[in-house]
Amino acid sequence: MNKEWSEKNKKMQTLIGKEAGFSEGIDVLLELRDDLFKQITYIVDSYPADAYYQMPFAGADGYHSKTLIYSMWHIFRIEDIVAHTLIRGDEQVFFSGKWQKKTKSPIITTGNELQGTEIAEFSKKLDVKAVYEYCKAVTESSNELLRSLSYKDLKRKFNEDDRKRVIESKSVSEDESAFWLVDYWCGKDIRGLIKMPFSRHWIMHIEAMCRIKDKLCAQARKGVDPIARCGLSCDHCFSKDWCGGCRTAYNTCSYAICHPDKVCPNASCCIEKGIDGCYECDELEKCDHGFYALGKEVAAIKALALFIRKYGKTELMKTLDKLHREYEFEKVQEILGYDMKKGLKILEDKRS
Repeated sequence: MNKEWSEKNKKMQTLIGKEAGFSEGIDVLLELRDDLFKQITYIVDSYPADAYYQMPFAGADGYHSKTLIYSMWHIFRIEDIVAHTLIRGDEQVFFSGKWQKKTKSPIITTGNELQGTEIAEFSKKLDVKAVYEYCKAVTESSNELLRSLSYKDLKRKFNEDDRKRVIESKSVSEDESAFWLVDYWCGKDIRGLIKMPFSRHWIMHIEAMCRIKDKLCAQARKGVDPIARCGLSCDHCFSKDWCGGCRTAYNTCSYAICHPDKVCPNASCCIEKGIDGCYECDELEKCDHGFYALGKEVAAIKALALFIRKYGKTELMKTLDKLHREYEFEKVQEILGYDMKKGLKILEDKRS
């Protein structure tokens, strides 16, 4: 489990266990949920359409055996049902917002009853952006519920009428792989539900989503030129585990995702000019287009491109290997600095 998320979850559980710490505990819970939801936002903002129904760990034993979009659906259908049908006894966000039509979902359940290829086929039918908006709506509604709770509410339990209400909502499949959820939820008090599904359930599934996206990126990069259009080496980049690079559809480069079309302007420029990368462009030294508009901040990247122009990609990879063996750093700026010529000199000295 992600250490930071785990520590926040433990802190929250400890705080809400005592009346004096309850309010702070809820604040920590909301902070944790915000951190986790940012991961979902990052994925939705960055990955191509076909990523959401891929199952790179199909057949594995664990939450990572699902798809990205199924995971999102599952997390928030469960939370919506528990928050509204069970706890509040009112209408789910799913129904009040007419989200079945918006998401194009063929089901209204949690999806627990789906297996193997059924999950992939279900995932293909969903509108990703609409599912994301549904997730946001449920999060906002649940956060409001969590803020309204008092310490005394933690011991509140549920009765047979509550159980019937959940069953009658038809939101949980009668299949044995799903129906157990009804008794599981109804057997807990509010404090137990804060753990599952309002916190730990998120952590488990979003960690699984991170494993899925990283695997998809690794698959996309296999056999692809590891040198980015700008001259950066994807094999030496701090984001290599979750970014497919600008030569794949799984490009989540920090600069690319800042743009509406999720494409780095420099990559687009190279493609338009019919060149492999910025290192083949005569305007490189004076270029202030796209990524290079950041000036001194990315002078080290220009140094990499100039090095490739003079010595080639293979030599750059070897030189960066040397640098990484000798120094601990994430960004090349930490070693090459903020002057293009000085950065190139450092690379050349390391090459010799």
